Amino acid sequence: MTSLPPVICDLDGVVWLADQPIAGAADGIAALRAAGATVLFVSNNSFVPVADVEAKLARFGIPAAGDVLTSAHAGALLVQPGERVLLCGGPGAAEALRARGAVLVDEGPADAVVVGFHRSFDYEELLRATAVVRAGARLIGTNDDATYPTPDGPIPGGGSILAAFATASGVTPVVAGKPYGPMAALVRLRLGELAARTAVMVGDRPDTDGRFAVELGCRFALVLSGVTHRTDLPTDPPAQLVAPDLRALAEQLLADG
Repeated sequence: MTSLPPVICDLDGVVWLADQPIAGAADGIAALRAAGATVLFVSNNSFVPVADVEAKLARFGIPAAGDVLTSAHAGALLVQPGERVLLCGGPGAAEALRARGAVLVDEGPADAVVVGFHRSFDYEELLRATAVVRAGARLIGTNDDATYPTPDGPIPGGGSILAAFATASGVTPVVAGKPYGPMAALVRLRLGELAARTAVMVGDRPDTDGRFAVELGCRFALVLSGVTHRTDLPTDPPAQLVAPDLRALAEQLLADG
C-alpha cells in the first residue's frame, strides 16, 4: 500500500457546490483512502450541524463520520463554559456553543457575540448585537470568507456579514476558522503536530486554504472547481499542486507516492 500524507480537505468548492456534488470528488477521496491516506474534512461553513455535514457527504458517496471539523468548533473554543453568548449565526454554531457549555441569550448583557453565516441577518440583529459589543462583549467570527461558492457563482459569505458587525461596533473581531490559529489548533489536536506539518491542504481559496496551509506549515494543493480559476492562479501564497478537481489531484498525489 502506498504511504501518503494526511489530506486536509475543504468542502465548499472542492467536494460540492451548495447541494451539487462536484464530479469525481468521491472517487478521489476513495482513492486516497485506499492508498492509506487519512482524510480530514475542514470547513469554514459554521451554519450546518456536523451530523448534517456527515450525512451530506454520505449521500455523495463519501463516508465521513467523525472526520469533519468546522469553524463552529473553532469558534466555540474561544468561549468559556458558562459564558453568555449572543449568537448571530446558524444551527451548527448553536450546536457547537451549547456543546461547549455556553449559555445562548437573545439580548445583553453577554460575554461574547459570535457571528457566522446565516440568511436571517437584518438591521435589527445588527443593532442589537453591536450594542452588546459596545458594552464590552467580545466579537468572534466563525470565519471571514467574503463569499460562498454556489453552482450559480459566489454569494455573500460569513465574512461579509461579520464585516458589518465589525464596522458598526468599531471592534476588530477574533476569527476562528481557516486560516487562523484556532482552527489550526483543532487540526493539530486531531492529527498530531508532526502529521499536520506533513499534510496536504486541499482547497479552492488561496486567501483561506492557502494561508491555512502556511499556518499549519504544510503543502497547499489548489483545485479549480470552486472560486479560483486558471487565469488567476495565486502567488501569495503559491500552490505547490494545482489540479482541475479533487479526482485529478488524487491522481497527482498517488503518482508522487
